[in-house]
Amino acid sequence: MHAIDLILKKRDGRELTPEEITFLVTGAAELSIPPEQLAAWLMAAFLRGLSMAEVNALTTAMRYSGEVFDHMGLGRATVDKHSTGGVGDSTSFLVAPLAAAAGLAVPMISGRALGHTGGTLDKLESIPGYRTQLSLREARRVLDACGVTMIGQTSDLVPADRVLYDLRDRTGSVESPWLICASIMSKKLAEGLNGLVLDVKTGSGAFLKDPASSRLLAATMVDIGERSGTRTAALLTSMDQPLGRFAGNWVEIWEALDLLRNQRHPLTEDLRELSLILAGWMIYLGGKSESADQGRAIAEAKLVDGTALETFVRMVEAQGGNTRSFTDPERFHTPKFRRHFRTSRSGYLAHMDCGKIGWAVQRLGAGRERGGQAVTAHAGLEMLTKLGTRVEAGQPLCEIFADDEALFAEPERLLAEAITIDEKPAETPDLVGEIITVENKNQYLESPPHP
Repeated sequence: MHAIDLILKKRDGRELTPEEITFLVTGAAELSIPPEQLAAWLMAAFLRGLSMAEVNALTTAMRYSGEVFDHMGLGRATVDKHSTGGVGDSTSFLVAPLAAAAGLAVPMISGRALGHTGGTLDKLESIPGYRTQLSLREARRVLDACGVTMIGQTSDLVPADRVLYDLRDRTGSVESPWLICASIMSKKLAEGLNGLVLDVKTGSGAFLKDPASSRLLAATMVDIGERSGTRTAALLTSMDQPLGRFAGNWVEIWEALDLLRNQRHPLTEDLRELSLILAGWMIYLGGKSESADQGRAIAEAKLVDGTALETFVRMVEAQGGNTRSFTDPERFHTPKFRRHFRTSRSGYLAHMDCGKIGWAVQRLGAGRERGGQAVTAHAGLEMLTKLGTRVEAGQPLCEIFADDEALFAEPERLLAEAITIDEKPAETPDLVGEIITVENKNQYLESPPHP
């Protein structure tokens, strides 16, 4: 086979065979196909779309492009959660220890910042000493000891996705339900999961702005998960404003620690509630409750009694993290420069383009524009108000942080474009919309939207 033939075939809208897709995936994993050819194929797939057979073949080939987790003798059901990417989305630091505290094992494989969204690994690495790059043997030891491990892809775990993920981020081919599905599900299925909860973002801060595309992505992932023997559910959740108060790296760890200590704040109630709902589904799919609602109640009990916090701290220490910064996380937040972004008029905070807010956070130094670029631990943003709130001219809407004062100009322009003040409050979207499971997934797969 030749990569150029497969690029032309997909460019012309024809379906690739499983053998052809495996050839491309193997070439990515072994670096035997040049990146420009892989990028060309990704763009062709982005524009032409993939059939369910192609998505399944792509996911399977990527899943087995390297090692997979072996959970023999673990003694716990394994579950995980994955978000399609949000702004201020720090639910992973809450749901993973909540599910582990409920008696499940959570072998969470996470990624770095992608496009306008933050990366779980970048956030974890803002904890001094925390190691995200563990071997599978090391990860298994942490899982045995703590019930949870949060790591990145090793060189041997789904290596094809690591290459394709980076190319998608740098070539404008991120927002494809088919490529997103294969990327997410290959990593998650390589974990050998019993249960998987998918947090599929909708709204202005989602990769997929079209609700039909979000539903298609959710249903496709549920279908592939269930076909592979993993109980899977997808929740469509609102990303029309940043979750919680903070967006960045260390600031999201700080926020998660506050919530794990059961400290309540009006601006973090949405993050707390969504985390409990997601953890409830994890506990249910892992067989520790009779329903997702009962699972949520168990999760809240583990939050309130402090066992989830203890679990998170043990995991961080087991992976080399220095938890002295946890004693006073606010004091540890040390950006070199801070600035308030203020509204120029009075009225109601009626709309946010959450995608632009995410780009503002990225360009403050919290994300990257090219592969391998370092991110700044203390760059980011603190929201000081939420949608629907009455504000007055000159009132600060958020505070932004950077280590280089010259970086403020573009984020301030993006924030000015992103935030709409109106005379009347707009309706705030529900935090959780549709829930897609094995029982109702087919209705979303019958008439997929054109890419």
